Amino acid sequence: MKANQFSAKKLTRRVLIGTLLAFSSITVACGSDTRVSTECTQVVSEAPQKIISLSATHTEILFAVGAGEQVIAVDSMSNYPSESAGVLTDLAAYEPSVESITAYEPDLVVIGDDFVGLAEQLTAVGIKSWVCSAPTTLDEAYAQIEDLGAAVGHSDEAIALATSMKSEIDAIIAQAPALDEPISFYHELDDMNYSVTSNTFIGSIYAALGLQNIADATQGDTDYPQLSAEFIVSQNPDMIFLSDTKCCGVTAASVAARPGWEVLSAVQGGGIVELDDDVASRWGPRLVEFVQVLSDGVNAYLKTLS
Repeated sequence: MKANQFSAKKLTRRVLIGTLLAFSSITVACGSDTRVSTECTQVVSEAPQKIISLSATHTEILFAVGAGEQVIAVDSMSNYPSESAGVLTDLAAYEPSVESITAYEPDLVVIGDDFVGLAEQLTAVGIKSWVCSAPTTLDEAYAQIEDLGAAVGHSDEAIALATSMKSEIDAIIAQAPALDEPISFYHELDDMNYSVTSNTFIGSIYAALGLQNIADATQGDTDYPQLSAEFIVSQNPDMIFLSDTKCCGVTAASVAARPGWEVLSAVQGGGIVELDDDVASRWGPRLVEFVQVLSDGVNAYLKTLS
């Protein structure tokens, strides 16, 4: 991949993390009794026929539940499934232009976390929207799939998808080996050492597999902390999961070559797992794939110890 392609993907990842940090800070500022609602908000009275998706996760869900033919445009980050390429646009997911959206004359706009009050802006110009923030648990992810399916007239297909995903993921988690001692890990969002705590959706999946998150020890004011290299080395994680292989070109070899990281147990014990950035950051139909990759990585690491 060319250097400028990496730069573009790095910039996109920086915007994503910056948005998450801003939203996390707002949540903390609201006080300990305030939680971000994962309930979905919709103003849909009948099945829409001209849908715009401004969320890569929800684009995947729409196509998976059979609503692909109703989708007329998707944001610039919606790169899956391949059918979505036919409606791919340069619409920005994080700083969308109402003018650009209205030009498509949609009857529904699907929005992820509504950081900029887009839903209200669309309502003001007579466009309906469906809004849902990121889930924090697997059950919330399944419920969100069903909610979106119902909003676009594919309730039965969405229920079937969520049920199938739950069954497969439950089976993977049930087959996870019992650990005599917790396996510690570091999940890398990008090459600036941003990570996630167990309070996030991603972190909750690791917890379900019985892994111990080194980011939980930060006790900071965000669930997306930027860890220092010194902190990571001091925590000496058994495993490292890289979700920045596409955006930033990070590999197991490049991690091992970082100054001071050669002493880490994850490096010496072969406990580095390279993930697909997109699969690792979305809670749509490929969530099963993500959980399976994590489980396979843990099993492979355990074999090196036997």
